[in-house]
Amino acid sequence: MQLELPPASDLLLPGVPWGRVEGFPTPAYWAYQVMSKRVLGGPPEYKLGNTLAEEVAACLLGGHGIPAAVGIVAFERLRLRGLLSGTPSEKELLTQLEEPLTVHGRTVRYRFAKQKARYLSEALQRLAAGDAPLQTGRALRDWLLQLNGIGPKTASWIARNWLRADDVAILDIHILRVGVAIGLFPKNLTVERHYFALEELFLTFSQRMGVRASELDAVIWFEMARSPLSIQVMLGNKLPATSGSSPKVRATKQRHSDPAQASLLI
Repeated sequence: MQLELPPASDLLLPGVPWGRVEGFPTPAYWAYQVMSKRVLGGPPEYKLGNTLAEEVAACLLGGHGIPAAVGIVAFERLRLRGLLSGTPSEKELLTQLEEPLTVHGRTVRYRFAKQKARYLSEALQRLAAGDAPLQTGRALRDWLLQLNGIGPKTASWIARNWLRADDVAILDIHILRVGVAIGLFPKNLTVERHYFALEELFLTFSQRMGVRASELDAVIWFEMARSPLSIQVMLGNKLPATSGSSPKVRATKQRHSDPAQASLLI
């Protein structure tokens, strides 16, 4: 497979040059990473559940200060015990979530168990009605936003996973850092307050690159999540102080580093 990219100085969007393909985190770098994943790994599989109810549960139980591994273990427990195939009560879910979990050989407790039990019980009852729109990712996302405890990021995550949707984007601190670093996102916009404006910029960005938005945000998330502390702090320092948690706090949670990336910075 041959991939031809424009000269590094050419603009992909106003203020956003393509950059060098080896220049992490330039648009050219991400375009190459997406194409490389297609060739070497095939189409990515996003789904975590076998039904929409399970997908909602898996995504709802993760995020917002809950490590991914903890959320997945909690989800698997509820699924194995048959609580995601019907409409369990808040009390039934809470009992399971309050029971200690074993994650990577360690015993941990699920945070926000009472709150998540309530949200999940309400969501499963609503999903049981079978009126969730599945025509487009955005239609499903907008419907999910009506449910308590589900914000734009979680709703978009569910819609992307379940429908392989390219009309929504999963914007988190990783995507924000990259977007600010390459000049795509204005520094005065935050995910918390300007989610949909940032989403439109990201979707336009992926379209101009000629890649699927679902693939692009998955590749960026994976690459950033495994970056070393130095990379996280370096990109995080480009963000305004009001954009969320400090880069040092977020970065210390990363477990897999890629030292080669340090030499590729633009």
